[in-house]
Amino acid sequence: MRSGIVCAAAVLALAVLPVAAPSLARDPDNAIVTTRQAAMKEMAAAAKAIAEMFDGKRAYERAAFKAAAGTLSARTGGALIAEFPRGTVGAPSAAKPEIDQARPEFEALARHIGRLANALAAKAGNAPAEITADMRMTGLPVDGGSLLGKRPGVVEADPAKMPAEHLLHLILQDCTSCHSKFRRKIE
Repeated sequence: MRSGIVCAAAVLALAVLPVAAPSLARDPDNAIVTTRQAAMKEMAAAAKAIAEMFDGKRAYERAAFKAAAGTLSARTGGALIAEFPRGTVGAPSAAKPEIDQARPEFEALARHIGRLANALAAKAGNAPAEITADMRMTGLPVDGGSLLGKRPGVVEADPAKMPAEHLLHLILQDCTSCHSKFRRKIE
């Protein structure tokens, strides 16, 4: 699961603008793609930092946890949608054309990641000086998985009531789902 943290976090920056947004054809320097990739790397680094704190691979620091969670919150939801204006997917970007073709699904996933990231940032804002048991994930995810793989009839738990570590795992799960559907591998 941890090895997928960087890849999963990178997915968080997927986003959209109105149809009139610039296309890659009118963006010969690929500024949109470059900006989007930088945002994805920032989110990946933030998710990795939090995961390493919970895994004991990095010292837990309340301020660093708060900053990383704030990055995830700021880069998801509407900001994530805004990173993917219509017509800016496909080569040279790793974003698949399916983003434009399945815009409602993509946007719903970006908003879901945003809700989870906002809840994580709220918890990080009130984080104690050290990781406590109530911050830890216990058991399997209770919400049925990401939106792309959600089982019918499963009621989603309130993110505000979930432990911080559990929220991070759900964010990464959504990132992985989004990447599998909306991102092509570049070799």
